[in-house]
Amino acid sequence: MPIAVNLDVMMARRHKGAGELAEEIGITPANLSILKNNKAKAVRFSTLEALCKALDCQPGNLLEYMEEEK
Repeated sequence: MPIAVNLDVMMARRHKGAGELAEEIGITPANLSILKNNKAKAVRFSTLEALCKALDCQPGNLLEYMEEEK
């Protein structure tokens, strides 16, 4: 997938565990895991906003475009 979610990197930088972050932003640990492991097909802006607030970062810190190899 050309869009990579670097959630695990930001979580490590901010010393936040998955359970703590999931509770803080109001989603299930299972849904956070789907995001963290690049299995999500979409993310709501409200979830992205909550992640940015909880991790004190910008959306560009969490999302990265990676060109697909041909």
